[in-house]
Amino acid sequence: MMSELEAWYMDESREDQKLPHRLEPNQRVTPRQLEQIGVYHWKLNADIYENDPELQKIREEKGYSYMDIITIHPDKLPDYENKVKMFYEEHLHLDDEIRYILDGSSYFDVRGKDERWIRIAVSKGDLITLPAGIYHRFTVDESNYTTAMRLFVGEPVWKAYNRPADDFDIRKAYVNSLRRRPPAEPVSSACCARTPARTWW
Repeated sequence: MMSELEAWYMDESREDQKLPHRLEPNQRVTPRQLEQIGVYHWKLNADIYENDPELQKIREEKGYSYMDIITIHPDKLPDYENKVKMFYEEHLHLDDEIRYILDGSSYFDVRGKDERWIRIAVSKGDLITLPAGIYHRFTVDESNYTTAMRLFVGEPVWKAYNRPADDFDIRKAYVNSLRRRPPAEPVSSACCARTPARTWW
């Protein structure tokens, strides 16, 4: 089941990252615009995630063989405030990022084609995929709570590379895809980064 996400262009305020940061007036970003930068979304019934045939179908079709669950909350995540700040650093991954929100709410921010930040609000039942090579960041909202299923193709690699990371083949392939070039050849995740890798949520 597909359902529309709420997304908007962000203001440039450096105020609390957990606030909505909408422009005045609000500049909405449509699901079609998100798809054009490689971001996809499904709305599922999180109450039945353990036995949901729709989720199982998506996992089989996309090859999401790995799964675990993480809760981000001051009482559940050690060193919570520092972790939340770390998640908010602009970065990319060498693989797609797939998250299914089982409870609570939060924000994913992604760079649009024009380099402006787009904020995507996710809540219970939202399954979102961010393409490898896209610059993005994550934060909880003012509720300070979200529980998410992390999905991965094969064994998980919990590495994030802070910007600048433009030398990676996967970043170059992603940028080329935005320029509507022919599909890039499969790229290797082995590349010399200018910024060190770090583990991710």
